[in-house]
Amino acid sequence: MADAALPDGKAAPAHSQTLSRGIRMLEILSEESAPLSIAEIAARMGVHRSIAYRILRTLEDHGLVARDAAGGVVLGTGLAALARGVARDLQTAALPELTALANELGTTAFLVVLDRGDCTTLTSVEPRHSRAAVVQRPGTRHALNLGAPGLAIQAILDDAQWEAVSPDQPRRPEVASVRESGFAVSHHEVLPGVTSVAVPLSPAQGLQPAAIAVVYPSAQLPPEQVGSSVKDAARRISEQLR
Repeated sequence: MADAALPDGKAAPAHSQTLSRGIRMLEILSEESAPLSIAEIAARMGVHRSIAYRILRTLEDHGLVARDAAGGVVLGTGLAALARGVARDLQTAALPELTALANELGTTAFLVVLDRGDCTTLTSVEPRHSRAAVVQRPGTRHALNLGAPGLAIQAILDDAQWEAVSPDQPRRPEVASVRESGFAVSHHEVLPGVTSVAVPLSPAQGLQPAAIAVVYPSAQLPPEQVGSSVKDAARRISEQLR
């Protein structure tokens, strides 16, 4: 039996093949907004349908995937229980502030952490009254060298940390202005037509480098006004984590 392929194209060690395939199935489902058939999942994993089905049944037994009335496969609610334990203190401190920020500005507010060299959305809050909010799903990833959240996290990494996560790429020159102003701004970098404003969270012991950010259709709000509100929220979150 051939080794499972990891997302970077490398073969997984034989002893972790089943686990790697199960994780890959979860990753595939997380990238989709609609249910997938077993045949579609098997094709994307590059395995026989019977193998995909066995993995599916195991994940289903643990509530990590589920099937809808038509038999389509979606992520299961068991993942939500697992997610609550990820950076629990950070999420607990951030959620009320993100909620207040989203409703104050009418934008989507979210918490981003540095994970395996990428910016990963940990939790997200959409405004209560808005028909034009930009969706930012938990689990969304983008490169550290893109977008306001990436700039904000770059601003709090020391030289050794930066070398560890990005040995072949220099920091963006905008990092200097982020450190001076306290917030980062990006336009059309991760999503076309979208502006993002982000503020780094003060490093806390045992937690990954993190930032909070908002996204909204460009020209909707002046970044300076948004930056002030996000900075206030970030300060309150950091105070709770001390």
